[in-house]
Amino acid sequence: MQVLHDAPLAPLTTFRLGGPATRLVTARTDAEVIAAVREADDSGTPLLVIGGGSNLVIGDKGFDGTALCIATRGVELRGTTLELAAGEVWTDAVARTVEAGLAGIECLAGIPGSAGATPIQNVGAYGQEVSSTITEVIAYDRRAGETVTLTNEDCAFSYRHSRFKADPERYVVLRVRFELEDAGGLSAPVKYAEAARALGVGPGDRVPLADARKTVLKLRAGKGMVLDAEDHDTWSAGSFFTNPILTDEQFAAFHARVRERLGDGAEPPAYPAGEGRTKTSAAWLIDKAGFTKGYGSGPARISTKHTLALTNRGGATTEDLLDLAREVVAGVHEAFGITLVNEPVTVGVSL
Repeated sequence: MQVLHDAPLAPLTTFRLGGPATRLVTARTDAEVIAAVREADDSGTPLLVIGGGSNLVIGDKGFDGTALCIATRGVELRGTTLELAAGEVWTDAVARTVEAGLAGIECLAGIPGSAGATPIQNVGAYGQEVSSTITEVIAYDRRAGETVTLTNEDCAFSYRHSRFKADPERYVVLRVRFELEDAGGLSAPVKYAEAARALGVGPGDRVPLADARKTVLKLRAGKGMVLDAEDHDTWSAGSFFTNPILTDEQFAAFHARVRERLGDGAEPPAYPAGEGRTKTSAAWLIDKAGFTKGYGSGPARISTKHTLALTNRGGATTEDLLDLAREVVAGVHEAFGITLVNEPVTVGVSL
């Protein structure tokens, strides 16, 4: 277990932003993770858990406490059952399942971060979410002081949310188990319209697994959503805001605002999100409120490839990023009456 003091945290995040931690512990086994958590809890020291750092906004003053970097490794594939250590690189794990001919997470290719973070956020993209394949999450329960196994139902998954996100101080994910599908080398049914168009198939069709993964990687790269150290559009947390889910009443008011602003024929994106609820597009809202690709004049700007990503163009501070985020939130609310919610976790700062 490596321990560093006054350690920089910016290099551990995809934004490359944030000040130092009083203490940085890198744990490479589950036992080391648990020992570090227990030590912090027993001494009353604030604890920040870091996986791949792809969903994290750390304040410029850093973190006054122990930052725990989970660097555990382990991949076990038994038939269609996959178990990943929390520190496994997610994109590598997806590639391995595709190579093994197993379907279920192939459309989640290219998403940066660690395997242990996926259930926390209920990571999803291109019509797939990890909640549809996760069977169990093994975690250290800080309240009970023991390792526990939570079933899919226990995890209380919803859109970009889970039990872990709702109670962030309680659990530290150690391992994640998935149940995948052997479909003879074919993908799960393609659900996302953009992916289906790119693949030249209809929604619900299956395609070779490698084709699905390759297509998703290409789509993500075109939006600056695949990490590339030379491309500042990828110095981000991917989608910075979640897609708003509105009640029927809220959507009716929003619809009226859209037509008032954009004309009688204007129709906002609308997707069913459960009884009495409709999901709309945060990217569409941002663009129509006047924040187009590349918006901004400082070191933090909207991506030149996708309006939903806020980026560090080099030399930005966290406050630069937050100033831009606040400007976007205020502009969207003024235009459409909807308050966007940030998807990344903020540490020592808030919008």
